[in-house]
Amino acid sequence: MDNIVGQKSSLTWLVNLAAAALVLLWTIPTFGLLVSSFRDRDQILTSGWWQSLFPQEASVQYRAGAPDTAVQEGGLYVISGNVFDGVAAGEVSAFGINSRDPAAYPVGETVTTNDGYELTVNGDGSYRLTSATPFEGTRGERIFVTSTQAPSFTTENFVRVLNAEGLGRGFLNTLTVSIPATVIPILIAAFAAYALAWMDFPGRALLVAAVVGLLVVPLQLALIPLLQLHLKAGIGKSYLGIWLAHTAFGLPLAIYLLRNYMAGLPRDIIESARVDGATDFQIFLRIILPLSFPALASFAIFQFLWTWNDLLVALVFLGSTQDQLVMTGQLKELMGSRGGDWEILAASAFISIAVPLAVFFAMQKYLVRGLLAGSVK
Repeated sequence: MDNIVGQKSSLTWLVNLAAAALVLLWTIPTFGLLVSSFRDRDQILTSGWWQSLFPQEASVQYRAGAPDTAVQEGGLYVISGNVFDGVAAGEVSAFGINSRDPAAYPVGETVTTNDGYELTVNGDGSYRLTSATPFEGTRGERIFVTSTQAPSFTTENFVRVLNAEGLGRGFLNTLTVSIPATVIPILIAAFAAYALAWMDFPGRALLVAAVVGLLVVPLQLALIPLLQLHLKAGIGKSYLGIWLAHTAFGLPLAIYLLRNYMAGLPRDIIESARVDGATDFQIFLRIILPLSFPALASFAIFQFLWTWNDLLVALVFLGSTQDQLVMTGQLKELMGSRGGDWEILAASAFISIAVPLAVFFAMQKYLVRGLLAGSVK
């Protein structure tokens, strides 16, 4: 009797558990990325974000002052300083004179370097390098220390990204691409969805099947042929070209989503309007569009998120010059060719999702209603 309508299923706990697992799978990495955006490069490379609240052991390589900075004290030449100059301060637990064993000696012990100098490193990072004869060469001795650093966070990553050259222009370019690329498919798809849902004409079922089939076609297959078509038509790499590209790639989902929603609207309203003499255009404009706002808003969220975060289509149809790069392209250039600046990547991710998050939270109440369009009668 578990299948009686209105009776609570015994598997509800399993559904709730699966939903909670999916939430955790998305939330935990996002939270980790947020924490990493406030950590510096060295911290990210030496420890995970889950260790950010605990003291960390790190190896620091430092080059002592140059020989010409030595001062004479009695009969000795002395070079002194602190190994934490220019980096986050910590507490030295051990030090060494080569990279193979950076923790060979305890703090406070005096050791002889390979060049015959006397080196002492203290727990606060201060060091003292002495020699009975003048120091030789032009570069200072290398000192390797193992230190324990207290947890620290910084906003330098966000400052670096926000002050990056061209980011403001990239933001405007992204808005110029995203807004028309969201509005144009909705306008076209709304008309097409109404025709497929409420107008009788030969081949309607084939058109619906074609729309469903286009949903599974990878856009990468159409990039080069579509670009060649744009070049032959004289459109080239321009805003018009990328608007048309995003429109073409977004139309199948838009038509499918809106058609399902419109087909589920009460038939009595449509037939009553036709009896009163309303044309198809009047029915569409005054009845269908207002009732279909949840589905329109749902697709607008998806389309805006896709065009805002897009990089591939923008590089193909818009170009890669500084005046044409969208924000994702600017952030890619900021991270360097090797993509090793993880701290910049983390900060850039949260800066780039600020606008999509605002759009999502503003229209989230329509999202579920639009996604469930046509699922029930």
